[in-house]
Amino acid sequence: MSWTRGHYGILLLCLSGVAGFVYRMLVTESDPYVPPLPRTYAEYPKLSSTVDPYHLQNNTELSELLSLIYWPDLPSSDIKFYLSTSPKKSHYELVNKQDRYRVGETLEVLITARNHQAQPKTHGGDFFRAKLHSPKLKAGVTGQVMDYGNGTYLVKFLLLWPGEALVNIKLIHSSEAVAVLKTKRDQYPDKVYFYGFFQSNGVSEVTECNLEMTGRDICDYRDPVSGDPWQCLKPQKLPCEGWVQHSMGGYRKVTNSLEDTLLSGSVTNQDIPGSVSPINVESNSNSKDLTSNLTTCKTGHDNPQPSGFYYKDQWTTLTCRGRHFPQPSDASNCLRGKDVYMFGDSTLRQWFEYLEKFIPSLKRIDLHVNYQSGPLIAVDPDYGTVVRWRAHGLPLRTSKTMTSDLHFEAAHISGISGGPHTVVVMTLWAHFTTYPVHVYLQRLARVRKAVSSLLFRSPQTTVLIKSANTGYKSVYGSDWLSLQLDILLRAAFKGMAVTVLDAWDMTSCHYLPDNIHPGPPVIRNEVDLMLSYICPQ
Repeated sequence: MSWTRGHYGILLLCLSGVAGFVYRMLVTESDPYVPPLPRTYAEYPKLSSTVDPYHLQNNTELSELLSLIYWPDLPSSDIKFYLSTSPKKSHYELVNKQDRYRVGETLEVLITARNHQAQPKTHGGDFFRAKLHSPKLKAGVTGQVMDYGNGTYLVKFLLLWPGEALVNIKLIHSSEAVAVLKTKRDQYPDKVYFYGFFQSNGVSEVTECNLEMTGRDICDYRDPVSGDPWQCLKPQKLPCEGWVQHSMGGYRKVTNSLEDTLLSGSVTNQDIPGSVSPINVESNSNSKDLTSNLTTCKTGHDNPQPSGFYYKDQWTTLTCRGRHFPQPSDASNCLRGKDVYMFGDSTLRQWFEYLEKFIPSLKRIDLHVNYQSGPLIAVDPDYGTVVRWRAHGLPLRTSKTMTSDLHFEAAHISGISGGPHTVVVMTLWAHFTTYPVHVYLQRLARVRKAVSSLLFRSPQTTVLIKSANTGYKSVYGSDWLSLQLDILLRAAFKGMAVTVLDAWDMTSCHYLPDNIHPGPPVIRNEVDLMLSYICPQ
């Protein structure tokens, strides 16, 4: 099982329960599709390049899509903590140790998962993340993890820099914890809830809202352009038209004490011990430079595995001939005459904030809105640059904000004329980790349609999509849940003239601790990658 998006990319298999559920939702209640459990790397399914995941013509195409998010179930529903995977008892070791290692070669590591009684696990499904790194060189690259299905896992690292290299393997979640995440995601879509604030003629009321509410007295706010749904319980005194503000409501408790223990910090995102000493990688004059034959960055590129690496805290993409923009003038010149639209969550707002801070002449205009949700706008009249950010449409975990400021991204994209000076950047994942997968598929379908229409009327428009990044570690948002959505997002836009910027890889192997809002060095490299596609030369 090849993991960590780039590493967990199009070859990842996940979640039979959700696959069956989504299949029944979209096709039929009879003859449910149950994907087989893969045993070897060669058996992992690949999405056909000709498949449009959201205009599926037959059950085979749907099965291909759902196979991307298959994950093996536990052999038994009787879960006991002491039988779950232990990060302290698990272990990794080097495979086929060599006397010398050179740039361009592959390092292989074998993980043996054990439970808290030090007994070897006999089934797969654990969620490991692996990186090869060097604190001295500020270097790092992700490893590809293959699940043999019997409690052992093979990790492959590409050696990409000369000098020190250390192996780091983390158990993000045991297979037992993944089962909890899977169940809670599918059975409790309202575990995160929201408030709608109603006002009229001096009367105020507050009711609960979500993508779908149960009951007879419901206010339905389906977007007339995109068809995106939103509902609130109808106020007792006020009409539905009185809905004027939205906010996060809260988190419902959906786990018991055993499940809390399986997701506790002592067993989540923990390093596992290993017997691999730091290695010294030598330069290799016979090794082909992986970046020498890369073309300039242009939309439509697929990311390889790994998609890049850090060296001296600078990201080198292996997708295209990336650039760096060390001076404010470099970024200003790149954005000259550009009209940049950003739609997404706070992880994309960080890119807006970086540009605003990095470029002295780029000044934000105060629109007197809730900063958490926007819209935010910054202009540079000297360079003719406009940069906008606004939160994607509901669901949105935010403080109280005017509903008139919340636009569904598909509807907003439908109103953009596009052209060679227009750049659209978006991300869509962090606020959807609590919902069943079919909800996300439907949202992607609407966004994909809007992007397809934009590119049809203005094919010179640059469209970039920021992938998910690491950082979540709870039942309400986990790296495993984020990864599931990230795989579907990449599949949704495969074959289109858009590019997925691989933030997953860039956060997986950096030396900074995991954070849903990555630190400045990561953001700088992410923005440089974005600018490489806006200004490839």
